[in-house]
Amino acid sequence: MKNRDFKENQVKLFQNKKIRTKWNSEIEEDYYFSVIDVVGVLSESKNPRKYWCVPKTRLNSEGVEVATICSQLKMPAKDGKLRKTDVANSKQLFRIIQSIPSPNAEPFKQWLAQVGSERINEIADPELAIERAIAT
Repeated sequence: MKNRDFKENQVKLFQNKKIRTKWNSEIEEDYYFSVIDVVGVLSESKNPRKYWCVPKTRLNSEGVEVATICSQLKMPAKDGKLRKTDVANSKQLFRIIQSIPSPNAEPFKQWLAQVGSERINEIADPELAIERAIAT
């Protein structure tokens, strides 16, 4: 996957926590979410990048190749520079969420479904996207 297949970076909010996303309009019309951001929300870890190593290892031990459910895309880092980070689409992200014990897992799954539903509605009615952008 190349960055050129994706629209601009966007930030979605889950319980006032930022989740970096990119919309893939060329291949599958789905969001790709920063795995590190999601892990941070679910684990509430101060170092989500390091915490991500635990579920990666767990997934590998279950026979799931992380490389098949994660890609890397450049997204803005805290310092403002574009840096490669692990990303996953909605379907892949559900698998990752299952590997992280968290009380936020179920609310996050519901939020994820809502984000996808909103995007589908915006595709059907582009005016909704304009209204959302103005509200944001």
